[in-house]
Amino acid sequence: MNETPCYLVLTCNPASPILTNELVDRILRHLDDTQSAVTCLNEGIAYDISLTIPASEYPTLLAGLREKFSDQGVDINLVPAAGRRKKLLIADMESTIIEQECLDELADRLNLRDKISDITGRAMRGEIEFEPALRERVDLLAGLPATTLQDVYDDVTLMPGAATLLATLKQNHVFCGLVSGGFSFFADKITTLLDFDACYCNQLEIEDNHLTGRVIDPILGREAKASRLQNWCDEKNISATQTLAVGDGSNDLDMLKLAGMGVAFRAKPLVSEAASFRIQNGDLTALLYLQGYQADEIEFKS
Repeated sequence: MNETPCYLVLTCNPASPILTNELVDRILRHLDDTQSAVTCLNEGIAYDISLTIPASEYPTLLAGLREKFSDQGVDINLVPAAGRRKKLLIADMESTIIEQECLDELADRLNLRDKISDITGRAMRGEIEFEPALRERVDLLAGLPATTLQDVYDDVTLMPGAATLLATLKQNHVFCGLVSGGFSFFADKITTLLDFDACYCNQLEIEDNHLTGRVIDPILGREAKASRLQNWCDEKNISATQTLAVGDGSNDLDMLKLAGMGVAFRAKPLVSEAASFRIQNGDLTALLYLQGYQADEIEFKS
């Protein structure tokens, strides 16, 4: 059985740095391995433990550790040592790069938040197909003044760690692409704000300065996100194993599975269970620690 070098990466929420030496030691004892090299990536926030085990044992080891330490506020992932630092990032926008679901925020202006957010949740959990769910929600927005889009954008907040993630990857010449089932009005602004290299998203139809209740075809959904990742790989002449993808919903699953490091970020259970990597407690800086970046290599942004 071929053993491969890998890293057990421990991360937590930087706002609550709970990764003490005692907790790291407890995890080492659970591994029955007190000899492995432990590297502090950021004190109290991120550590990695060097291991050499068969890749076939990753799932069992991870499942045991996650169950044992599920109440500790720590995210545990296993990362192969080879090709750890990625050359391309593809990121979902809503509930990933930003904290909001913009459709739900637009619905709030029409007192339809509960109805539309219910459809959003079902779509993101994979209970209903993304495209018909999108059309159904947008149809309910017909007649909304286009000026409302700016009102909603003014209340948008970046996900903690988003600015730091983008600044650090850009500093390291990583191509960064934003893909969203959301809308160009918001995605284009976030692309400019964070200096993404490219953006693909959906577009609302507007006539006479009001939303028509229609989305302009083609719809960017689950398959299109994965296709966009493959297209970028082809354009950059890199393999999918050299890429990092992050998202939270079921329409992100195909791109998460295609990427070399597909991270379910604060994701729906269906997505977390299917993804090879998951961050539930930490912020987006965890994606840097998964790649082995240490604190002095990170471009921290507020």
